[in-house]
Amino acid sequence: MRQHYDEFRQRGAEIVAIAPDGPRALTRYWQQHGLPFPAVADPEHRIAELLGQEVKLLKLGRMPAVIVVDAYGVVRAAWYGESMRDIPSIEELLQSLEVPGA
Repeated sequence: MRQHYDEFRQRGAEIVAIAPDGPRALTRYWQQHGLPFPAVADPEHRIAELLGQEVKLLKLGRMPAVIVVDAYGVVRAAWYGESMRDIPSIEELLQSLEVPGA
């Protein structure tokens, strides 16, 4: 999503990563990788639970999820996966931002 961040912004969208790391580890990772979008530390999985993201202990963590929430807090689209191969394509994500009938 880093490479397509400007496309999302041009459509009035913001990408926010919800990470299972603590604040220090998350800040370090974001700085090391130069990610342009914001992230929120969620080591206790509170936000993940609110969004229906699964945590599987046998897989040592959270299952991948991509959730599109509009400016009013309405979930427009959601994808939940078993691995990173299950996440949607950039085209699918951008398409989920389109307003029907507009």
